[in-house]
Amino acid sequence: MKKNIPMLGLLGLLAFGCNESSRQVGEAENEVATADSTNLQPALQSITSESLLAHTTTLASDAFEGRAPGSVGEDSTVAYLTRHFKQLGLQPGNPNGTYVQEVPMFGYTPTPKATITANGKNIPLNFPNDYVALTRRYIPSVEVNNSDLVFVGYGVVAPEFGWDDYKGVDVKGKTIVMLVNDPPVANPQTPNQLDSTMFGGRAMTYYGRWTYKYEIAAEKGAAAAIIIHETGPAGYPYEVISGSHSREGFEIITPDKNMNRAKVEAWITEPKAREIFTALGRNFDQLKEAAKKKDFKPVPLKANASFSINNKLREVKSQNVVAKLEGSEPNLKDEYVIYTAHWDHLGKDPNLQGDQIYNGALDNATGTAGLLELAKAFSALDSKPKRSILFLAVTAEEKGLLGSKYYASTPLYPLDKTVAVINMDVLNAYGPTEDVVVVGFGNSTLEDILAQEAKSQNRRIVPEATPETGSFYRSDHFEFAKQGVPALYASSGVMARNQSADYVKQWKERYTANDYHKLTDEVGDDWNLEGAVEDLKLFFRVGYKVASTEKYPEWKEGTEFKAKREAMLSGPADSVKAKYQ
Repeated sequence: MKKNIPMLGLLGLLAFGCNESSRQVGEAENEVATADSTNLQPALQSITSESLLAHTTTLASDAFEGRAPGSVGEDSTVAYLTRHFKQLGLQPGNPNGTYVQEVPMFGYTPTPKATITANGKNIPLNFPNDYVALTRRYIPSVEVNNSDLVFVGYGVVAPEFGWDDYKGVDVKGKTIVMLVNDPPVANPQTPNQLDSTMFGGRAMTYYGRWTYKYEIAAEKGAAAAIIIHETGPAGYPYEVISGSHSREGFEIITPDKNMNRAKVEAWITEPKAREIFTALGRNFDQLKEAAKKKDFKPVPLKANASFSINNKLREVKSQNVVAKLEGSEPNLKDEYVIYTAHWDHLGKDPNLQGDQIYNGALDNATGTAGLLELAKAFSALDSKPKRSILFLAVTAEEKGLLGSKYYASTPLYPLDKTVAVINMDVLNAYGPTEDVVVVGFGNSTLEDILAQEAKSQNRRIVPEATPETGSFYRSDHFEFAKQGVPALYASSGVMARNQSADYVKQWKERYTANDYHKLTDEVGDDWNLEGAVEDLKLFFRVGYKVASTEKYPEWKEGTEFKAKREAMLSGPADSVKAKYQ
């Protein structure tokens, strides 16, 4: 779910739906799911809470020092995963004969200065209280001098919705200012509700993510891009932004050293933005209202922006860990189902007194341990699935999904042969549930398979309660979805068996308040991993079904990834059609 900002893991954790109907599990759902269960029982029974807890306890121990990329904790984690993959008899996942994929990254610590000048007067900007600014270019410094300031609404170009916030204006070399999230387009018939046919209605699309906004800014040639942070629409306070981006960040080193990015990527607080707009004779609320309409045009603000950023740089060598179970069908073994979980956490802070280690037990030692349990289960099969299975433990999720981003952009196996991705990020430690939450509900046919297989556990799937927070775009599966590969991100259920209706909600609220991204995220005496085991068995069934049937999963109509997948699989019409039948 999750990150480059700490809220990503939190939002993935909070992505649950409180659908009361999920408690009503009908007798009709007692039927056995359709995945061939004849030879699955030994595999399913190999997934145990005892083994899951043992792996989690080890990975979250002080000896692993919080599993930070590029640290001794990474060395221990990579060695641990590799050793267990080997013991299970899995093949090296990298075609070069190793169990690792090198991920070239760099750390950058920005020291920015910024000024906005209007009518010959400077508007003071204080870092990090008013703004943060950084450059993802792999260079020691950047400057933007007296760049024209232009308001571009929500900064979105979405041809499928007939939307272009850049229409009629060349922003090359300029500093653009934009709003967070998707344009909230009102329903013409019921203006107090959002139009579900535009940008997903209440649910966020990728156009609402800050990553997209900076990407389109670079594509348009902007020198600098500023996002106005609003706590309500963003779903988290500005302090999350300032806390993350006033210290060292990480990025992939691309062949061009990221010179295709805008020179400056920045956030500014809403109060400071209002102050600037008022000084320029502009009404912020009126411009924001105008930006909700298709006919919006960019607004030159008659001001100039200047930035100077010095970067403290260091190369960071990190690794994804990958193992392979080769498929049994000669014609299909070169196609892949990938299970993903990020192995990294926040590491160690030597400046702290007393405890210095962010152990990251729930986030995401549990998911990494779950990956090992799934690998064990598939290894226990007498009859292997037709397609191959990859077990991919990725690095640097907490730094912005960097390990998965690198794999998806530099895959070890072709993405057009990658049939599906199933992601695990923060497993259930509060016991069995009657339901399963699908983050990004309605996106792909993978959730139809999930719903079908969940019947074997007398469970049903439900949508997340807060799709507007964009949790689907904040964990490792998203980097694959962005490239067109169908991806499933299912999280813990919200209706616990034999507990009060609000039991799970209270449990998660306690974890969020007391332990999330804190030193106290350690294995708890109150943990009940039976729910996690149930989830893992379900994920196993889904992956086995996908790996054993001819039909490809696909994106559903209306998702922003469908066109890319279809283009990826383009070829003779009959062959493309056959993949979906």
